[in-house]
Amino acid sequence: MSKIVMIGAGSAGFCRTLVQDILCFESLRDSEIVLFDIDEARLETTRRAMEAMRGQHRLPCRFTATTDRRKALPGADFAISMIQVGGLAPYKIDLEIPLKYGVDQCVGDTLNPGGVFRGLRHVPALLELMCDMEELCPGVLFMNYANPMAICTWAMQREFPHIRSVGLCHGVQHTTNMLCAWLGVPAAECDVLTAGINHMAWFLQFRHRGRDLYPDMWRKLEEEGPIQWESYRFEMMKATGYFMTESSGHLSEYLPYFRGRRDLQDLFGGPNLSGETGGYYKSCVRGLKEYNELMTAYADGREPVPYEAGQKSVEFAGDIMDAAVTGNITRIAGNVLNKGYIPNLPDDCCVEVPVYIDRLGLHGTHVGALPPQCAALNRSNIAVQELAVKAAIEGDREAVYHACFLDPLTAAVLAPHEIRNMVDELLAAQEAWLPQFRGKPNRAPGATIGRLATGAERIRTGAAVEHTLSHYD
Repeated sequence: MSKIVMIGAGSAGFCRTLVQDILCFESLRDSEIVLFDIDEARLETTRRAMEAMRGQHRLPCRFTATTDRRKALPGADFAISMIQVGGLAPYKIDLEIPLKYGVDQCVGDTLNPGGVFRGLRHVPALLELMCDMEELCPGVLFMNYANPMAICTWAMQREFPHIRSVGLCHGVQHTTNMLCAWLGVPAAECDVLTAGINHMAWFLQFRHRGRDLYPDMWRKLEEEGPIQWESYRFEMMKATGYFMTESSGHLSEYLPYFRGRRDLQDLFGGPNLSGETGGYYKSCVRGLKEYNELMTAYADGREPVPYEAGQKSVEFAGDIMDAAVTGNITRIAGNVLNKGYIPNLPDDCCVEVPVYIDRLGLHGTHVGALPPQCAALNRSNIAVQELAVKAAIEGDREAVYHACFLDPLTAAVLAPHEIRNMVDELLAAQEAWLPQFRGKPNRAPGATIGRLATGAERIRTGAAVEHTLSHYD
């Protein structure tokens, strides 16, 4: 029997999905599943919903719940993180303050000011968690789903290299399924090789029963145009020769080409979730309300909790645990430190490469050099991630500024002094969630604020840019 700890078990729907995945595997069905969250009310709702599922489907697992992390972890075989420090309140700030300066983010949880500041919030929490793991369950296999994936994984594996850990995402799986549906080929019959960094990995090989599918993609693109809402991705395929693993709205944030002008957003994205300002935040607000209603209905017995043995989502966590328990080798797209896996990316940055899992643990794969244009775009993002990791661990305000200073989207629309003003405002607004900066000087010696031009001053005060974000308290 395995002990599995779900960290952030009040997560809006994600915990339930992963639990159902876990229980699809015979090797894991009798597990002790410990639900941990600091929000007592949401934790209790999740526990009752999980107990309802266990009873309705006569499952042999056991659920416990606690708001004390140190009570949850002892003896854990596996742990999964789904945390979001501060919930949606700081996330709203991540979007609103940069937009006031002219930095228009769609998702803002991976790069850009939003990704940098989410990293500043998440890295200390994850390192505290791993410190407890080192003491209470040193043999644990830790899976992190919390974004920004590359920043978090880089910090975790750098500071705690002896704890087995991997960062997980679903971009490869969803993109593979989308492309296979578009081309009319069964995903189960296709093989892909993807590598790069999280949310900017590249389909280096894409084959159906050994046949290269790229010629079909180019032909279909020429005849029919891109998949709806995916114009950004296909534009980048035309530019680089390779398809990318992240959705178009997200992808548009990691590059300097698309979000700096409204006409380009309208041309490639349009008014939809893939490209709209704060689109994912709005979706989260709606999803939280729906989650609360649905989970309460499950917990109260007003709705049956769905579960079908053998039917799982695209997430990798269940596959990893089954492989570690049974020794049945599986392959995933995993985020790990670069140990020569991609030689034209920096050593020890966080890369997303094929990772194999067995009873001995996690084994990254040597992919080889990426096409130079792809590696160069990856490196533009890695520079931001490196400084964000430094800032998050050391509480270095200048590193926060430099991370945002190098961010491709931010640099496309703001001058250096405007970026500094924006960073100062974000640090002040999020002080409650950033303990590593308390008591630190606001600016490095010699750092100055440049004189803002009239138009930029209007942006800074919010007069030049109107926007709407769903309100959440």
